[in-house]
Amino acid sequence: MKDRLYLLKPNFIDQGKAYFCPGCAQVEGMLSFYPALREKIDIHYIEFPRPRPSLVAEIGEENQGCPKLILGGVCQIPQGVTVGEAKGNRFISLPIEICRYLASAYGVGEPH
Repeated sequence: MKDRLYLLKPNFIDQGKAYFCPGCAQVEGMLSFYPALREKIDIHYIEFPRPRPSLVAEIGEENQGCPKLILGGVCQIPQGVTVGEAKGNRFISLPIEICRYLASAYGVGEPH
């Protein structure tokens, strides 16, 4: 199974104003630098309002913040990357740690 990345759709409305998620934008930036990653992982763009059913189904209501990378299988975790676990799935939550994992797992440049 592929790694699964969950990002909030940009330009979502909250309290009458349009926003984007800075953490999701950071990971999206890495995807723009290394577009081949898009073919190697499953990327899901989800709506802002909670609950976020697809993410809740994978790792529970308490873990529905974005961005979130759900690990698809057995993989080497780089030093300094924290992996959570819920509902039998392992996941990474922090944007910089998601980028570090993607760099390590898929052989692209890592954050400096």
